[in-house]
Amino acid sequence: MAEQVQLDLPVVLPHVPDATDACVDRLTDRLRGQPGVSRAHVVPATNGAPDRLCVHYDPDTIARPRIRRRVRSVGADLTDRYGHLVWSVEGITRPRRARTIAKRLRQINGVVEAEARAAEQIRVEYDRSSTSADEIRDVLRSMNVRPQGDRLAAQGLAAEAGRGDREEEHDHGGIFGEKTELIVAVAAGVCVALGVGLSVVGGAPGWVPWGLYVGAYALGGYHTVREAVETLRAGEFEVDFLMLVAAGGAAVLGKWLEGAFLLFLFSLGHALEHYAMRRARRAIESLADLAPDTALVRRDGEEREVSVDQLRVGDTVIVKPNERIPADGFVTQGESAVNQAPVTGESVPVDKTPVETPAAVRDPTTLDAAHRVYAGTINGSGVLEVRVTKRAGESTLSRVVQMVTEAEAEKSPTERFTDRFERVFVPAVLGLVGLLLFAWVPLGEPVADSFYRAMAVLVAASPCALAIATPSAVLSALARAGQGGVLVKGGGPLEHLGRLGAVAFDKTGTLTEGAPRVTDVRPHNGTSEEDLLRAAVAAERLSDHPLAEAVVQYGDEHLEGRPPEDAAEMKGITGRGIRASVGGRPVHVGNAALFDEVGGPPPPDPLRDEVEALEADGRTTMIVRRGDTYLGVVGLADAPRPEAAGVVERLRRAGIRRMVMLSGDNQRVVDAAAERLGLDEARGDLLPSDKVDTVRALRQDEDVAMVGDGVNDAPAMANATVGVAMGAAGSDAALETADVALMADDLSQLPFAVGLSRQTRRVITQNLWIALGMVAVLVPATIAGLSIGPAVVLHEGSTLLVVGNALRLLRYDM
Repeated sequence: MAEQVQLDLPVVLPHVPDATDACVDRLTDRLRGQPGVSRAHVVPATNGAPDRLCVHYDPDTIARPRIRRRVRSVGADLTDRYGHLVWSVEGITRPRRARTIAKRLRQINGVVEAEARAAEQIRVEYDRSSTSADEIRDVLRSMNVRPQGDRLAAQGLAAEAGRGDREEEHDHGGIFGEKTELIVAVAAGVCVALGVGLSVVGGAPGWVPWGLYVGAYALGGYHTVREAVETLRAGEFEVDFLMLVAAGGAAVLGKWLEGAFLLFLFSLGHALEHYAMRRARRAIESLADLAPDTALVRRDGEEREVSVDQLRVGDTVIVKPNERIPADGFVTQGESAVNQAPVTGESVPVDKTPVETPAAVRDPTTLDAAHRVYAGTINGSGVLEVRVTKRAGESTLSRVVQMVTEAEAEKSPTERFTDRFERVFVPAVLGLVGLLLFAWVPLGEPVADSFYRAMAVLVAASPCALAIATPSAVLSALARAGQGGVLVKGGGPLEHLGRLGAVAFDKTGTLTEGAPRVTDVRPHNGTSEEDLLRAAVAAERLSDHPLAEAVVQYGDEHLEGRPPEDAAEMKGITGRGIRASVGGRPVHVGNAALFDEVGGPPPPDPLRDEVEALEADGRTTMIVRRGDTYLGVVGLADAPRPEAAGVVERLRRAGIRRMVMLSGDNQRVVDAAAERLGLDEARGDLLPSDKVDTVRALRQDEDVAMVGDGVNDAPAMANATVGVAMGAAGSDAALETADVALMADDLSQLPFAVGLSRQTRRVITQNLWIALGMVAVLVPATIAGLSIGPAVVLHEGSTLLVVGNALRLLRYDM
């Protein structure tokens, strides 16, 4: 029989950033080929523990110590051969530049994979036998990208962003830091203005204005030339190259003023574009800045202040009034109201109380929300002592910041379309310009006039605004969502959320409180209420289902110290109920469908009538049978969330046409709950697989979101257009599985997320119309004779208008 051995993945592969790295696949593939090994896979991290490598092996073929040695040997071989770099860098200002840098890195012999993000991160995997970290660093520096140091831990982003001593960003570098590009562009403008002024006033030698225009060329073209060279070395054409060609053409014709004016406005537009993108990016980084740098920790009976990076799982930290909580954990002493808005978006502080027996807590994720706290949230007026459950880099806040930053690199469908469009459009523009260069042949005009017209068209057709139209809007929207307690994993889910036509809700815990309570105990055929309760409680005590817990709690409160007999041999029947042995006799507890499956006498008609009456009133029913005797029925109700009806109405106003409740409860119960909340449809009696089928069917008609807890509903969410998980701040699984995670257990965040997504789609559409409309107007105008100067003003103006329009999303409030 196969046995298992588990080892911490960071121990086996110490330099691998996370379990998604290709070296992990190489490791498991090699281990599967070892004699006696039947399977090798990764067990995901939970509750602060690292990812673990799990190896299934035959102990008769290979002993456990030998397996451990073999795993470490294979891991060491891979570590020696493959290097991994995860660097925080300066000098990646926008998605197009990130794409160019990644492509250039992949051209290095020995680089297996390279990824660059506009969030100023570089991730490279390379073969040490072919290249080195120094060579990769030199290539980056040649592209004016400056690594800030290795960040090989998964928590790197949050740790870097959260440090108070983090160096300022310096896009494009220079003596003026991040303002260098803007200052250089303004200096180019000053040169142009002085040159024009001297030309108008007169009295100065002709070479003086010319020298100023040349200076404007040098200043305005400095950064543009560097980026154009990098792009050409990576085998791509970008807008920078087109603008340089146009400016060079103007110089050839002696139009130095127009060429200088072109480069001045283009460099100014780029500088302001980079400023806008930095502003949106900093809105994301501000999330990480919420975490404090230090924590007051009690160790060995002494209180000391340490860096949050030094906190260990199990430490006790002391949080004074109005301080930020340094790490995820649970309260062991003290009471206070905690402002969780920075993480969950909740507008009202949440009361926190200590757990009764901290030493007995085995799984912190099972604790009530009243005991759990999150890094970055703000303590109220009381002093709290908190037991740390996750290291600083693995806290909910750190993971949210990391995921939002990763989401920035995920392109939306519109962005992928514009990329494809650019790859066709830019060569087409160059082809048109090539034809216009020879317009003097059929028109009989001077060659210089044809050349000037071609350069003007080149400026007019450059897709600057198109390239930034979608990324700027997506980045702003992702930042605003994060500030509002909604984690959206990329431009794709963001756009999909904005075009939803239907929303499917899980009932229990999503539209309802998720805490059912017994409302009715109806004995049957002379059975006493106590006898009915004793049988139900005995059987249900062995189950961990929420309905079973409600029955047990009610029984403990009403049986007045006369506990039921112990049950044994409990067996759950999914979606139906349970069977147990109580006092040597079988007891079945479940819905009516259970008794159609298990055999024995069917429920008598009077009992069925009782069940139907309860279900018509919105109750979930549990029929109890001991042996062949029906003892009665227990009715339970799960109260709707107070905000649920209002959320349904707000979603309808936002444009959602169809809302459906999905539940395993009886159809009549689901119908009653759906009618109370104003939903369009209710689907009851559903097994988990039925929910998947229902979501698939809904998706055939229109885009649909599945809203649930992200754990039990994960299969249905995976089959929806967008999966939305609630209460993700307290669930690692929900953060991983959902496309959109509502950090608070608050349904009212859903209309905000949908509204923001719809507004983002409107902004993207407006930006595309502005960008393409300007090109459509300027190209014919320049062919007809519009000069380069006005074309540049309108062209760069459209770029700034697009970016400014996108930044409005940072202030979105539904």
